[in-house]
Parts: sequence; C-alpha cells; structure tokens
Amino acid sequence: MSLPEMLSSSPSPVVPPPFCRPVLLCALCILAMLPSLASSCPPPCLCSADGLVDCEGRGLTSPPPLYLLPAGSRCLLLANNKMTALMVTTFANVSALEELDLSNNYLDHLPAGLFREMSNLTKLSLHNNSLTGTDPNLFQGLVALQSLDLSVNGLSSVPLGLLDELQSLRRLSLAGNRLHGLERAAFEPLTHLQQLELGQNPWECDCNLREFKHWMEWLLYRGGTVDAMECTLPKDLRGRDIRGVPVEMFNYCLQLEDENGAGDNPRSGAGGGSPPCSRAATDPTGAPISDSGNNEEPASLAAGGGDSTSDCVRARYRPVSVRRAIGTVVIAGVVCGIVCIMMVAAAAYGCIYASLMAKYQRELKKRQPLMGDGEAEGEDREEKQISSVA
Repeated sequence: MSLPEMLSSSPSPVVPPPFCRPVLLCALCILAMLPSLASSCPPPCLCSADGLVDCEGRGLTSPPPLYLLPAGSRCLLLANNKMTALMVTTFANVSALEELDLSNNYLDHLPAGLFREMSNLTKLSLHNNSLTGTDPNLFQGLVALQSLDLSVNGLSSVPLGLLDELQSLRRLSLAGNRLHGLERAAFEPLTHLQQLELGQNPWECDCNLREFKHWMEWLLYRGGTVDAMECTLPKDLRGRDIRGVPVEMFNYCLQLEDENGAGDNPRSGAGGGSPPCSRAATDPTGAPISDSGNNEEPASLAAGGGDSTSDCVRARYRPVSVRRAIGTVVIAGVVCGIVCIMMVAAAAYGCIYASLMAKYQRELKKRQPLMGDGEAEGEDREEKQISSVA
C-alpha cells in the first residue's frame, strides 16, 4: 500500500462540538492559573518559603493586598515605607501572622481593634512613627503578644486599659517619647513583663510618679530590668536616675487633697461640684468598694446613684516641691547628729565618773588598816596611864 493510500485510510481526528469549545478554554485558563495562585505574593513584596513576606522599603503609602499572602506566612515586614493611616479591617484575614513590623512609617493614628483578629501575633513593632496618642482598645485581642515596641513616637501618656490584654508581654519599649509620668494601674496587668525600656523621656519626678516607682521596684525585685529614667524636673533632681532616688523622698506626697478639700469644695453646701473620694472608698485600681466590706454601696453611690467618677473626685497626691523633702532630710540628719554627739558625751562622762569613783574606793580601802593601828596604840597608852595613876 502506498503512502497516500495509508494516509487516506487513517482515522480522522475527533473534533469537539462547537458548544464545548468555550468550556474547554475556561478549564485551560484555570489550569494555567493554578501554579501562580499557589505561589501568590502581594506585589511588590517578596515572599519566601519560610513564611517571610518582605514589603520593606517599597515606598508603599498603603498596605498591599494582604489577601494574596501565601498560606504559610508567619512574618510580615512593612517597615521603611510611607504609610500614614491604616483601616480597621487591614489585618482582618491574617490571623496566622506571628510577627508584624510597621516601624519607620508616618502612622499618626491607629483605629481601635486594628489587631483584634491577630491572636497568634507574638511580636509587634511600631517604632519611629508619629503616634501622639493611642486608643485604650488598640491592642485588643493580642493575647499572645510577647514583644511590643512603641519607641520614638510622640506619646505623652499611656491610657488605662491599653495594656490590659497583654498578659503574655515580656518586653515593652516606650523609649524616646514625650512621657512625663505614668499610671501604676496601667502596668499592673503585665504580670510576665521582664524588660521595660523608658529612657529618653522628659520625666517629672514628682508625686505623680510615686506609685509607678513603687511598681517599678517590684518589677526589679522579681528579676525584671528597667533602663535609666533621668529626671528633668524638679531642678534638684535633674539628671538623676529615678531608680536611685529613695522612696523616702516621696513621703511628703502622702498628704491628700481631701484633708483641706472640705473648705474648698463647693458641694459642701447646697451648690454643685463633687466631693473628694475617701481613701477607703477606692481600691488600688480606682474602683469603688464598700467601707464595711459587705455588699452595701458606698455613700457616694447611694447619695447620687451614679458613676463613682461623676459622684466624687478621687484624691490625688499634692505636687509639692522636692526641695522641701530635701530640707526635711537635712534637718533630720542634723538633729540626729546632735543627739548622737550628746549621747557620746554622756557615755564619756559616765565612764570618767565611774573610773574616778573606783580610784577613790581603792584609796579608801588602803587607808582603813592604817586607821585601825592608830586606834590600837591610843588604847594602849590610855591603859598605861591608868595603871601608873593607880
């Protein structure tokens, strides 16, 4: 059989019906896209097999499409960009992330609940941004966070409740901000904290920092570390590390405002205003408690029937100059020195008097035998005179 005959006798190719061609094209397109979807990475980031997503220094003004993150992503680097704001849903679907770096951006405000769904996050860096304040619910949901860096921002305070859910936190950096003082209650939930960085802040070492100093000494006692906290005010303590300032210098702060608040408080009459809360009416966290220890309401709540913060004003430590405390310490030292000198003088006088009396007694004992011999000779002479007369 010749070649033309063989070709003519071969079976003809199967041609699909016309209505099946679009379906086949769609299937081929999906199959072609599967490899790219499996290795997706949000542009212009670089993704590695070990779970690192590097978007650092890409000039981003907003986060990349995070829904394109690979399934095994563990670390997201967004540092050294130009981001100024984040939406509350930015990290809504990245609960598997363990490390997030947002340092060296221009973030000036972060919405409450931004990290709510990042329950596996252990390290968060907001270093060198433009934050001047934080919402108390900003770190809500970060129950596994162990390292938090808020250094080199413009923070002037740490609001109560901000750190309440960070009970696993071990390292906290607040260095390089504008902090003047801190509330002890804001840091008491950090039961596992080991490293606290507070340097390069304009600390005012007055009565407002007294309670925090007590908490800081407790942290040092249980093995934690705190870097240097240099005072800028008052003048007498400028440049000194508050860790080396004795607690006794803050004893003058124990005088509370409610000692003379009755005369200054307009509510003592029929007018408005708020009375100061008594020391027994608040617990260490500031919540009202009963004086009798039972379930009865405090007098302030019973009278007004409202919130404790609206019915009374919590007494604060009176900010008195530290110079008065230094003067008190100096005067007490001088008085103690004078008393010690007087005691030493009295002891020396007693010793000299005792030695003189002992010497006098010894000489008296030496003279007693001689006085006895003279009396015997006198008696013999009298007897001889009587016998001669007889």
